[in-house]
Amino acid sequence: MTLTMIFAGSGGQGIQFSGKQMAKTGMYAGYQVTFLPSYGPEMRGGTSNCTVVISDEEIGSPSVSTPDVAVVMNKPSFEKFAPKVKVGGKLFVDATLVDLVTDRTDIEVICIPATGMAEENGLSGFSNVILMGKIIKETGLFGYDEFVNYLVGSIPPAKEALIEKNKKALELGYNA
Repeated sequence: MTLTMIFAGSGGQGIQFSGKQMAKTGMYAGYQVTFLPSYGPEMRGGTSNCTVVISDEEIGSPSVSTPDVAVVMNKPSFEKFAPKVKVGGKLFVDATLVDLVTDRTDIEVICIPATGMAEENGLSGFSNVILMGKIIKETGLFGYDEFVNYLVGSIPPAKEALIEKNKKALELGYNA
């Protein structure tokens, strides 16, 4: 089993955090993993994407040109990565921020208004975690409890107040 993923959006949306979290969970679950960040020089507000490869075999390259899964959180990312998703793959779209549609019928498009859900639930800034909840449910890559444990375990003691918000955001996405 090898799963290739691209997370893409604007700096400040938690794109790098999402990719790192998927890679860390894969590593803790015993898989081979790679994480390759890429972001514009502007950082916050500029373009941001990362690739993650999770496999039960040795990984030859961290580079991903046709991902099994793409997660897009802004229009430029949708335009760039929707055409690249592998046939039979999944495209996760933050429907609050992306009102574009693809004419591709050879992939599964999963639209979730993650930013709107976050704002409605007092979780502004957690739309990426809502999307991660949806991803783990739709891909079956990790069990919910397993992912929650690794997510909570990666939060440093100084940011302990974020634990409950992350749990709530993940649950919202998982149950959406």
